[in-house]
Amino acid sequence: MEKTIAAISTAMSASGIGIVRISGDEAMDVISRIYRSKNGKKNIREVQSHTIHYGFIYDGEEVVDEVLVMIMRGPHTYTGEDTVEIDCHGGVYAMKKVLETVLKNGAVIAEPGEFTKRAFLNGKMDLSQAEAVIDLINSENEYALQSSVSQLKGSVKSAINELRSKILYHTAFIETALDDPEHISVDGYGEILKGVSEEIIEKLQKLIDSADDGRIMKEGIQTVIVGKPNAGKSSLLNLLAGHERAIVTDIAGTTRDVLEEQIRLQGLNLNVIDTAGIRQTEDLVEKMGVDKAKEYAQKADLIIYVVDASKKLDENDEKIMRLIYDKKAIILLNKSDLETVVDENLIREKISNLKKEAEQTEKSEGQRYQVSENIPVIQISAKEEQGIQTFQDTLKEMFLRGNISFNEEIYITNARQKNALVNALESMKKVIESIENGMPEDFYSIDLMDAYEELGNITGESMGEDLVNEIFSKFCMGK
Repeated sequence: MEKTIAAISTAMSASGIGIVRISGDEAMDVISRIYRSKNGKKNIREVQSHTIHYGFIYDGEEVVDEVLVMIMRGPHTYTGEDTVEIDCHGGVYAMKKVLETVLKNGAVIAEPGEFTKRAFLNGKMDLSQAEAVIDLINSENEYALQSSVSQLKGSVKSAINELRSKILYHTAFIETALDDPEHISVDGYGEILKGVSEEIIEKLQKLIDSADDGRIMKEGIQTVIVGKPNAGKSSLLNLLAGHERAIVTDIAGTTRDVLEEQIRLQGLNLNVIDTAGIRQTEDLVEKMGVDKAKEYAQKADLIIYVVDASKKLDENDEKIMRLIYDKKAIILLNKSDLETVVDENLIREKISNLKKEAEQTEKSEGQRYQVSENIPVIQISAKEEQGIQTFQDTLKEMFLRGNISFNEEIYITNARQKNALVNALESMKKVIESIENGMPEDFYSIDLMDAYEELGNITGESMGEDLVNEIFSKFCMGK
């Protein structure tokens, strides 16, 4: 028999309400020892499931707290076990005192994620749904929240189970045919299986492709703002953040180190780094800041290049364009409220020249450079707050393919799940390779079962206990 577990399931802070959760075969025994109704007549053991009761928690004859107690009997509970939730006052000491009383009367403290782990082990959810629970708790924007809810409802589970069922059907047919060749023929079956495998590969690839959008939804866009000193980078950061995050002066080189800020735009999170202005400098500290700016730009999902459109481009601008021309970037022509000397046509011309140089280098060195020909160029004024809506709309178009619909689309937001999908895809490709090379049918089933097992890692049906424990250890206490 599993031990009955308990933990505080709300944040450990001063708040109106705190919840202490108990789950296990002895949950009703524990609560009956410490709960008394207001008039002392109600026997908590005899109440109906999924009902709430007002009373007090007692430690011996000492009143610990005034509470509401929710009684839920398994298997119709989150964990699938008998569950009790005690709604007590939300002070840190009050919650701890109630929990201590629960532990003194038969429960043990739950490990991180143990309630959800029991829900998984008791068949209340698969592993993809369990992982969606922690993603839901940690979600920081609308898209991350909706994606987690969709996965919690079983969107990933359904897609994976459908693929596994199809793979298992054809594996079983091959194995049966090989065991009973007199009654079941596999003549021409390779072509049938090839068609099925191609359909499975297409669906796997679509799920893998969704992981880029999924990562952006979950983790945000790693964004670096670059430009020359005094181009308006810090003004842009302050505008997007909605408060004065960076010092803004007329003195060039004010920002010497990186400033980091998390900003929410169009339902997405931008993890923004404002860097030192990129220019030739003899100042050692400023030079270190410039080097950091270049380093961050190499690793970013998005580079925002802020140009002072009221001043002519120089060699520093050319160095920045060389840094960004083959990256995902947006060029903002700032200070459009002033008389400007830099426009989109000039920027396009410079980018075009860089492309020609890259093509020449490609020919001479035998390498291939990916040049972004369609870097958006937008006129803005950070001072006057002009052009910002266009920038936000462009950002959404760049990072989310079309309209996001969680009713129809599935987004993989978990690196572990993506890795399993990639491995399953490679196994399915081997199935087609074996068919095209005329290999015996038993070769097909080997790779089919490899794909089946990899997909089972996503739902948790093929995972070892150690890996399951590792996943749930990352959960918070009380969940």
